[in-house]
Amino acid sequence: MTEAEDRKPRSDEARTTYDPEITSEFALPQGLAAPRGGGESETTSEFAVPEGLQAPQPSSAEPEGSAFSLPRTYSAKDSLVAFTPATGVPAVSLIKDAPWQDRMRTMLRMPVTERPAPEPVQRAEDEGPAVPRVLDLTLRIGELLLAGGEGAEDVEAAMFAVCRSYGLDRCEPTVTFTLLSISYQPSLVDDPVTASRTVRRRGTDYTRLAAVFHLVDDLTDPETHVSLEEAYRRLAEIRRNRHPYPGWALTLASGLLAGAASVLVGGDLIVFVAAALGAMLGDRLAWLCAGRGLPEFYQFTVAAMPPAAIGVAFSLTHIGVNASAVVTGGLFALLPGRALVAGVQDGLTGFYITAAARLLEVMYFFVGIVVGVLVVLYFGVKVGGKLDPDAALGGISERPLVQIAASMLLSLTFAVLLQQERSTVLAVTLNGGVAWSVYGAMHYAGGISPVASTAVAAGLVGLFGQLLSRFRFASALPYTTAAIGPLLPGSATYFGLLNMAQNEVDKGLVSLAKAASLAMAIAIGVNLGSEISRLTLRVGSAGKRRAAKRTRGF
Repeated sequence: MTEAEDRKPRSDEARTTYDPEITSEFALPQGLAAPRGGGESETTSEFAVPEGLQAPQPSSAEPEGSAFSLPRTYSAKDSLVAFTPATGVPAVSLIKDAPWQDRMRTMLRMPVTERPAPEPVQRAEDEGPAVPRVLDLTLRIGELLLAGGEGAEDVEAAMFAVCRSYGLDRCEPTVTFTLLSISYQPSLVDDPVTASRTVRRRGTDYTRLAAVFHLVDDLTDPETHVSLEEAYRRLAEIRRNRHPYPGWALTLASGLLAGAASVLVGGDLIVFVAAALGAMLGDRLAWLCAGRGLPEFYQFTVAAMPPAAIGVAFSLTHIGVNASAVVTGGLFALLPGRALVAGVQDGLTGFYITAAARLLEVMYFFVGIVVGVLVVLYFGVKVGGKLDPDAALGGISERPLVQIAASMLLSLTFAVLLQQERSTVLAVTLNGGVAWSVYGAMHYAGGISPVASTAVAAGLVGLFGQLLSRFRFASALPYTTAAIGPLLPGSATYFGLLNMAQNEVDKGLVSLAKAASLAMAIAIGVNLGSEISRLTLRVGSAGKRRAAKRTRGF
């Protein structure tokens, strides 16, 4: 064999082994024979079956490599416990004829993943709902509700209801004292759309509040077709709607409220007239300050001065008139019972920021009243005025019929001041009479403490108010706020201020602490009565609603 024949490669294997041009690191070293595998040549895959191990044959029911083929060692007794119960995951069912407040509140208290999807709506356009316009409509409705004194949870429920009525299920409303915001996320991979609105002006008009509730009720009704244009038109009519009572009627109602409150604390006809005149004069002065652009703090301060001045004038003349009842009646017309109930309700439902802001607002109003009354009482004491705190409570338990009539008149005038619908005035008047009857029976006849008696009476107010609101499918505020008027701590507040003006600070602080306790009893009682009605009533209820979870160390 020649030298050229020796250099000629005899096979592909020899070419791979001895070719000096091959520099791959996977080339076999000289003198090492390459193994001849049956399945894959020079296989380096980690899925290759090691030599000597028999691979299990796949099941005939499923093809090789199927994700549904069971392992050869699988048996039912070795399986893990199923995560889903045998009866299935309980579905959340909402009664369709329940008030929308209960249905939306129930869903808001659920985790987002457990909320049922909205039913297909016919009002949505073919290309889908106009998300920016729906969010804007939602914010405008929430603004009217929050400005009218509605609780933060009910405002969120209304906003949530409006969004779901137009097919936006992935929405999260947020309510604080002055800011409304809502966020909508079309899907888990899309960017959210967020809009916000600031509440700058507040006004008490329960007629407008009831109209907004009717609008939301129509939007959530599956049988009612309300387009976006129609909703905007109705909302514009609500905003332009004039108050049901003129200014002179509000001033007259303020005077009658003060006169009825003076009768509740032992006043007679002269005291009634004097308290009414003082309250009407203070109301006109407050309107004058509001026209000049002064903040509400100074408006309350100015409004509290005329009743206190009239009471001091009666004490200086020594004509035998109960001057303390005159001052107490004037305070009843100024105490911010509406804001107090709303603030405590927000705190009990978990909206602590809004609750703190509302209670801080109440404190400022209360300090304004204190400043106005203390200034007048201080100068009255300096000039020789003699005001006896105990004289204001004389003869209350001896004339129950007069007291009940005065409490009903107080609730009626309070309803007028709140700009309620005329159809609700009679119901709230009767509710106020029942509240004072229960309080008088427990406190004066039964000898129970005033705080406990006030809490029970306020609880009945909240219960009856919730019943009436469910009957009319409306807000409960018009049926509860005015009815708690006779229970407001006007006398305890006045006694504390009078003692402080007479340099008896300890007694004054005790009386003011009693007034604060009565105020908290009223607010908690009203909220508890409403919650009891929701828990016990089956008709017009959304069933058991999940309460908000609170942290307890974890």
